[in-house]
Amino acid sequence: MMKLHPLKSLLAGSVLALAALGASAEEAVAAPDAAAPAIPAEVTDRIDARFLDYQTAQHVPGLVWGIVKDGELVYFKTSGVANLETEAPVTADSLFSIASMSKAFTALAILKLRDEGKLYLDAPAEYYVPELRGWTYPTTDSPRIRVRDLLAHVSGLVTDNPWGDRQQDMPEEVFTEVLKEGVPFSRAPQMAYEYSNFGYALLGRIVTNLSGMPYEDYIRTEIMLPLGMTSTGYDVYAVDQDRRALGYRWEEGAFSKEPALGPGVFGAMGGVMTNAEDYEKWVAFLLDAWPPRDGEETGPVKRSSVRELSQGLNFPRVYTRDGLEEGETCDVAVNYAMGFAVTAECELGTTMAHSGGYPGYGSNVLLMPDAGVGVFAFANRTYAAPSRIVREAALELATAGELPAREWPVSAPLADAYSVAGAVYEQGSFTPAEGKLAMNFTMDATIPVRERALADLKAEAGACDTGAPFRANGHLSGRFTWTCEAGDMEGWLLLSPNHPPLIQELNLSFVPAP
Repeated sequence: MMKLHPLKSLLAGSVLALAALGASAEEAVAAPDAAAPAIPAEVTDRIDARFLDYQTAQHVPGLVWGIVKDGELVYFKTSGVANLETEAPVTADSLFSIASMSKAFTALAILKLRDEGKLYLDAPAEYYVPELRGWTYPTTDSPRIRVRDLLAHVSGLVTDNPWGDRQQDMPEEVFTEVLKEGVPFSRAPQMAYEYSNFGYALLGRIVTNLSGMPYEDYIRTEIMLPLGMTSTGYDVYAVDQDRRALGYRWEEGAFSKEPALGPGVFGAMGGVMTNAEDYEKWVAFLLDAWPPRDGEETGPVKRSSVRELSQGLNFPRVYTRDGLEEGETCDVAVNYAMGFAVTAECELGTTMAHSGGYPGYGSNVLLMPDAGVGVFAFANRTYAAPSRIVREAALELATAGELPAREWPVSAPLADAYSVAGAVYEQGSFTPAEGKLAMNFTMDATIPVRERALADLKAEAGACDTGAPFRANGHLSGRFTWTCEAGDMEGWLLLSPNHPPLIQELNLSFVPAP
């Protein structure tokens, strides 16, 4: 079960440094630890140093960062101020705009409505927003925009970050007139990824039309409040203003306050205001959807639906990203899914990430679902999204061995097949496997041929510990390593797709000791 704990009871300390205002990282003062740290201090020290250096270099008045693991906030820090005039420090309770990180809430609301039987992802969006029916598309063979296209930014609408970031407070009636008039297209839908805030505003309209309430009310009552996110919402003017981390711009060597944007249509793409105490509950809830399993559903949206947030439309882009060491790089494939960019990382495995950049604010979150770990950070300076530093924090965790993949349970068929594999090796014969082999096994190589190869392996490796743990990577396959007299035996076991599952492949490879 997902565990949600009050953030204040889990703080590993807080830094109250005015790094962006001239104080150095060395001058940061840490509060006493509330408990023994879940992550070694030498690791968190390196992570803190990266965030503090970023804060100074980027002129960020206030910065918070945290690490969530297995449903708990295991590390959290703050640095700097929420208000330059009063010098009030940022805290776990400070409210930040998280800008485009709001898109994940809108995407999940769409999936929840789908689960309620109110929409189809592959239906044309005009089914749910009638004003779209009169739109003129770029070519006569252009497909109509689907709901799924809006989620994945493949609707053909033009990239609109500079423009969209200033539209949050657009009233519903104005948006309706814009929709009736139609918009220009950048390309035909379903041809390529192109990030569109307008598209997520359209998703907000779909939520409003199908739920019978404003999108922000639906998301707050159906998703946020059930998670205990009582301080999170869309109306900057409805919160205690003393709790706000005010947004600032750094320009020509000085700070100036950015005007706040009130609630409106484009809040569906970037209007969420939250604090670290609430956001860690959101991160814990998302990560709890992995791995798939039996058991009671404990969240406001099904685990299987949450996992859909990582499914894109296969328009990947390739980037080269730096590692922790100078000259160390990694080519990664990035695919936008639903409210998250999904990446195949060299050191981190599958990641889900999103930045938030707004007038006065910058933020980033990086989820590593295979490890059950998430890193997030909020800043109160225009477009100061600490994306690179959040990723570097994750790389520090990986380098220190703090991101082990969560283990798949070993299914009964796999456990039985693994026992058979051990007996086959120990006896040097496939007799223990009688009745356990798929029909292809003896066709791919005869038993006499396999037994001669097995004898050669045993002569080289000697006796092996065939009771070593089995590492499943699904219900029907996995790997194992046996420690042998002369080295290690690496094994791969794959079962067949029929009932009962039988051994269709058993590979053994010996690695001599150095």
